[in-house]
Amino acid sequence: MATCGGSPVLALGSQQEELLQRKPRPYTPSIWGDFFLKHQPCTPSQLVSMKESARSKQEEVTQILLETSASSEVVLKLELVDTLQRIGVDYHYRKEIDELLRDIIHGAQHEESCDDEPYVVSLRFYLLRKHGYNVSSDVFVKFRDEQGNFSTSNDVKCLLALYDAAHLRTRGEEILDNAMAFTKSRLQSMMKTLDPELAAEVEYTLETSSYRRVERVEARRYISLYEKKVTRNDTILEFAKLDYNILQALYCEELKALTVWWKGLQSQAYARFARDRVAEMHFWMLGVVYEPHQSYARIVLTKWLKLVSLMDDFCDNYSTTEEYDIFISSLERWDKQSAEKLPAYMKALFVFILNTISDIVEELKLQKNKHAELAKELFIDMAKRYRAEEKWRDECYVPEKVKEHLQISVGSSACMHIVNITFILMGDIATREAIDWAFSYPEMIRAVCIVGRIGNDIVSHEREQVSKHVASTVQTCMKEYGITVDETNEKLQELIGEAWMEIVQGCLDKAQPMELLEKAVNVARVMDYMYKRDDAYTHPYSLKDTITSMYVNSV
Repeated sequence: MATCGGSPVLALGSQQEELLQRKPRPYTPSIWGDFFLKHQPCTPSQLVSMKESARSKQEEVTQILLETSASSEVVLKLELVDTLQRIGVDYHYRKEIDELLRDIIHGAQHEESCDDEPYVVSLRFYLLRKHGYNVSSDVFVKFRDEQGNFSTSNDVKCLLALYDAAHLRTRGEEILDNAMAFTKSRLQSMMKTLDPELAAEVEYTLETSSYRRVERVEARRYISLYEKKVTRNDTILEFAKLDYNILQALYCEELKALTVWWKGLQSQAYARFARDRVAEMHFWMLGVVYEPHQSYARIVLTKWLKLVSLMDDFCDNYSTTEEYDIFISSLERWDKQSAEKLPAYMKALFVFILNTISDIVEELKLQKNKHAELAKELFIDMAKRYRAEEKWRDECYVPEKVKEHLQISVGSSACMHIVNITFILMGDIATREAIDWAFSYPEMIRAVCIVGRIGNDIVSHEREQVSKHVASTVQTCMKEYGITVDETNEKLQELIGEAWMEIVQGCLDKAQPMELLEKAVNVARVMDYMYKRDDAYTHPYSLKDTITSMYVNSV
């Protein structure tokens, strides 16, 4: 159902025997359990020492950035920005990086003949579009011959830069469509002749272009790669390591608090039908907002989506339609007394939801957040979205066309809701206009939802066939075109590619500030990561190594 899945629910009271006869899908127990209640990646004194060292290194990197900005060497400027972003410390220098890029876009001094170098043009195009500058793709025309080949010879560095740049395309940009096909084919043909490390980098890029990567995952990966570079700057490397470890300690503190919160629900016997995935959900939301000053936002997002997740499994995997209707009606009244009308096994879930969401609303009000009540309204809206799909399940209805399916399933993907809760938690940066904009499902937000929805459906299709379920976009696409599962997946991947073009276009149109739009892009990035090869939320071993590197093993 939703891209977020769920977690445990109570089975107590007079209906115990009836409930035991239900056969929910079995889910893998939590890998982590109470691990984060005790885990500390560093001691308090070590953390203090790292923060002191990081402050010094941060100032040194600031100086490096200022000196490079004053240089006339465009390639040095571009590579420094790219390095700071990939290594995960760019959030410290947003103002300086924006000024540097503005200088470039407004015609600051260029390296002599740099416009004739495909690598420089590709990297510049990539970084400028990534930051919302609507630079023309015509800059690549000069590098293409009559046969459609690009003058990159067999320079892997140049091919990778052009491949990444091509992923910042929008609809109708034929030159970038051609560049993507050309570089992909050329890189694939070269794989066997490259040394192992370079071949691994090419393979990784072909699977996920730079623009679509989850920022903290890329930071962890790139620190290791950067350390091996002969051209590395040791000050930047040392700062990145310190910064990563400092954030890791903060993330573990957040997970400790969330584990305590979650145990308050589990202690009431919630484990029969839903996914116990607190660490996985925190990682998911970390993909949306990772900055240290957004700690509260990460905690709230994790709680909010964990409840949505639980409600999803409850609706998709356990409750009857009649029970869920009562549940929604009770949510709309938002009154604990409404719980008395619920079946016994649903009461604890209902009260836990009310308590958690009400606490969030009150905390936001204390922070003078103007949009506090919307956290509740969005949760109720999410609950209603599931009801429409449940009707399909009960009637065994398979929509005739993918377009019809997405009219309903885009909403139940929860992606708009994640974007909007993030906006709310960002405080005054997000106006009511921005929240209403996201809630109206403009093309960019709809595209984010499509990335999550279709990605989820592709990897979940085989698993869902073993039990009664809502028809996915995979089934609908097979029905619409009369094609096989493999052919369907290929066609749906094309829709995901088109959705990414709409996401890029949304950033270029700038209907809202880039600081907000970047969070919407992050939702698409982490959705792509979670459903890249498997449903990593349902099958937590898919994320075990990632979570270990993000929370357990320091750099």
